[in-house]
Amino acid sequence: MTGEEGAQAEVSAPSRPASRLSRDLVVRTALAQIDESGVQNLSMRSLAQELGVEAMSLYRYVQGKEDLLEAVVALLMTDLMPSLDPAVNPHWQGYLQATAHQIRRIAVEHPRVFPLVATRHPAAPWLRPPLRSVEVVNEFLSALLSYGFTDREAVDVYRSFTSFLLGQLLLESATRGAPTGPIDAPIDEGDSAQPATESAGHADVELREEAPEVVRLRPMLSEDRSDEEFEVSLEALLDRLDRELTR
Repeated sequence: MTGEEGAQAEVSAPSRPASRLSRDLVVRTALAQIDESGVQNLSMRSLAQELGVEAMSLYRYVQGKEDLLEAVVALLMTDLMPSLDPAVNPHWQGYLQATAHQIRRIAVEHPRVFPLVATRHPAAPWLRPPLRSVEVVNEFLSALLSYGFTDREAVDVYRSFTSFLLGQLLLESATRGAPTGPIDAPIDEGDSAQPATESAGHADVELREEAPEVVRLRPMLSEDRSDEEFEVSLEALLDRLDRELTR
């Protein structure tokens, strides 16, 4: 490398002291990169270059691909929490409308990230996206129960609500540039070795301590009622079309 090329490299990769890095900064930078060029083009190398550090230093804050992508989703899910407060909406219909619009906002503002939100939670695959976080699902179920729903009614509403949102918003995000294929291509980790992942027991602790309603209703949430749900949704669609066509 000539002296001139070295000078250009220094300009293209501004220095950011490692001490100023944080998990939040790393995750928000990753979110911005996905918004710009998609999950497939996110790499630890490009992330480190934008932050002005070596790729290996990022592993002080994220444990690799899965942890980074989960953190990006968690960041977006955090924005949902204020809308999940039933005190803001005295009626359950207003509550569902507000929640739906907040989730749609994620799909509209971050279409290339939304397919991540639309995948199942790796620690709790029996939960249904796009209410992607255990904490969000717990707040959602708790709110429905506070409106007077029974356990079974709350779980049924959760199932119907998430099915509607997932189909509608995946289609909408695809029209805004989201990939339509599976997002399972590995992130380029650069030349650095990945540290060991966190213990598998962490998720169980989180569920017990932070999501009591999810734990209590887990048997219902884990039921496979796909056939019934498909038929009910299809009948509802046909009924709506029949009403519109016979006006």
